[in-house]
Amino acid sequence: MTTIIKTVEIDAPADAVWDAVADFGAVHRRFAPGFVTNVELIPGARMVTFGNGMVVKELFLGCDHEARRLAYSVRAERFTHHSASFQVTEPAPGRSRLTWIADVLPDEIAPMVEEMMAAGIAVAGRTLGRVPA
Repeated sequence: MTTIIKTVEIDAPADAVWDAVADFGAVHRRFAPGFVTNVELIPGARMVTFGNGMVVKELFLGCDHEARRLAYSVRAERFTHHSASFQVTEPAPGRSRLTWIADVLPDEIAPMVEEMMAAGIAVAGRTLGRVPA
């Protein structure tokens, strides 16, 4: 299994960043617009359309507001396993660190996932950096 970790520092308060990250149905509007172009909520999950045209089902695994952590799992033919989480921490007052971790199988799919995560976290960093205090 391959573990991929992406982190970005954001010049915005952790609570404000977390509010956007935790909004499970608004990824395309509040978290990574353009990288994600549409989200359709379905019971226990969301259907996510990416800017490259890929559509995947992401199961909602849990959300811990106190730890500022959201977990989900992709269900798609290309994956035999996928689990991921976002966590928002506060390295300094008024600043945030967003960490995205994904575990994927088969290992051969990891380079594609890593490329998408790098693009997604870059968009999220720019978008969330505009979150008002």
